[in-house]
Amino acid sequence: MLKIKDITVTVDNKEILKDFNLDIPDGEIHALMGPNGVGKSTICRSILKDPNYKISKGEIIYNDTSLKDKSTTDIARLGIMMITQSPIAIEGVTNAEMLRIALSEKSGEHINIFDFQKELKSICSKLNVPESFLHRSINDGMSGGERKKNELIHVWMLKPSFLILDEIDSGLDVDALKEVSNSLKEYQKLTNCSMLIITHNPKLLNTLKPDKIHILKNKKIIKSGGYELISEIENEGFKNYS
Repeated sequence: MLKIKDITVTVDNKEILKDFNLDIPDGEIHALMGPNGVGKSTICRSILKDPNYKISKGEIIYNDTSLKDKSTTDIARLGIMMITQSPIAIEGVTNAEMLRIALSEKSGEHINIFDFQKELKSICSKLNVPESFLHRSINDGMSGGERKKNELIHVWMLKPSFLILDEIDSGLDVDALKEVSNSLKEYQKLTNCSMLIITHNPKLLNTLKPDKIHILKNKKIIKSGGYELISEIENEGFKNYS
């Protein structure tokens, strides 16, 4: 479980969240929605300890472990991973190299190259991604859709237990969005991975079908509900929530 308890977050001395609370049980998918600029992505950055986001109050707990004194690397080792709307490019480091090092860091063990390459090729086949992706620099020269598919390779290889999706629908056409959503749904079913989806676009949720929807406004969650909330948001927008 991820438990966020009464956190207050500031960026450049500006308060973005105040007394924010959120509980996500194991295996559940939760979506956080709201107008642009209300702090949805602030939650992601705070969980992963981005130094620009200062938690002045409250605590974040993952599987009974406080993240207060954990580094971003420590948090990743606990099984938390994020896909952003614009994954960064790293020139000169291939996907295969990064994944091999990341798996070794996560397990603390030597990675068998034969087994590693076999699994990578199997995942590329599953995702309908060319094996040439494995030998390209991470996201370098890739389109938005290619970057998201590249991130899916990382998800299936690194096997996070908690996945944060920060507006991943950005830059995806209808077909690419469907492919990405279906792959994430399959991964969640196979692994019982918990997910936090940050979006203002209900279309992404039609495939992933979250267990709960939360509306963020005025620095905190002002309403939570089931999947039926999506229709309400599509019809009314966020203007009626306060």
